[in-house]
Amino acid sequence: MPSTVAVLSDVHGVLPVLEAVLAEPDVRGADLVVVTGDHAAGPMPVETLDLLVSLGERCLLVRGNSDRELVGITRGEPCEHPESVWAAGQLRADQVALLDGLPHPVTIDVDGFGPVLFCHGSPRDDDEVVLVDTRLQRWVEVFADLPDAVQTVVCGHTHMPFARLVDRRLVLNPGSVGMPYGRTGGAWALLRDGQVSLRHTPVDVDAACRRVVAESTYPDRLAWADEYLRSRHSDAVALTLFAPRDGR
Repeated sequence: MPSTVAVLSDVHGVLPVLEAVLAEPDVRGADLVVVTGDHAAGPMPVETLDLLVSLGERCLLVRGNSDRELVGITRGEPCEHPESVWAAGQLRADQVALLDGLPHPVTIDVDGFGPVLFCHGSPRDDDEVVLVDTRLQRWVEVFADLPDAVQTVVCGHTHMPFARLVDRRLVLNPGSVGMPYGRTGGAWALLRDGQVSLRHTPVDVDAACRRVVAESTYPDRLAWADEYLRSRHSDAVALTLFAPRDGR
């Protein structure tokens, strides 16, 4: 049973920021690193997956909606996101198979927490939107089928970190490593000794953008890096855009 778990999410193929987060002492020292989805849909998909896989059994990858989407693209399914279409075309066959086999959700016993459920959007749907200000009744519906023993739920998908209680359940979103809304740098979280802490890894954004431009071949990589690595979208804007999708 792990006693310390570092939680990352929504890397989106941004290798420089992932490297910075993985270099954090509390991430390097964690018993387990869980990445709650959307690993490769971005400018450096192959390198990002190779780094995550190199962590071996210390790293658990959970399926996100864009991971599922990448697999679908390789099978001829349409997609409206150009970076995903491009990223899917870069992946090796073994990486497509990896994404195709990712679990969602995953429950792990963590010392001090008991069973912790790790998911992407929600426990029932990797693309479902639930937010820090989502009404209580919607959260109750989302958690309706969870066993009572699961008192901690960790999700991703919306790229904004938060921790809140929902009828005595602790809900945690670590935020995004590669496409943060509201603050540049890599957002992540740590579960240790029964306590949750939201963490942030600052990065040299100019240097990270230069690396993406130099090392990626995605045609629109300069604009993509400027928009997402520089966090051009605030959390207030993101909450406004996501709000219609949470049932309010």
